[in-house]
Amino acid sequence: MASIYDFSAETIAGETKPLADYRGQVLLIVNTASKCGFTPQYDGLESLHERFSTRGLAVLGFPCNQFGAQEPGDAAEIANFCSLTYSVGFPLFAKIEVNGPAAHPLYAYLKHEAKGLLGSERIKWNFTKFLVDRSGKVVSRYAPTAKPETLVPAIEALL
Repeated sequence: MASIYDFSAETIAGETKPLADYRGQVLLIVNTASKCGFTPQYDGLESLHERFSTRGLAVLGFPCNQFGAQEPGDAAEIANFCSLTYSVGFPLFAKIEVNGPAAHPLYAYLKHEAKGLLGSERIKWNFTKFLVDRSGKVVSRYAPTAKPETLVPAIEALL
């Protein structure tokens, strides 16, 4: 059976990053977009990163353009926007697809392990969040409307 640590993803800088590098950490994996109504959640995600990274939390952002074409930029534009607008310091990855036949294998796994409403695996919109424990088990899936700060109790329980 696959594990979260069996996957790799391309960073925003174009390097291959094995998720095994995050073994032993709590992960918050989020599909992001720069031109979405939920984009201000970057502030909350960065706040979680700043507050908990020294205790073992890694926030991982995966830009995606599948919802209303709200992430049209290339890697440099996305990185620049996130840095200048939200001072993002957590790891960002290359733009991916999260649904359909071209969905990144990591997201196929996450959706299978933590289904959405009524058992649906489909990601509904930008800023869907997956919480993964230190052993690599997908613990929870959160809707785009769930503000990052509301995840603090769940994160603290895993740290």
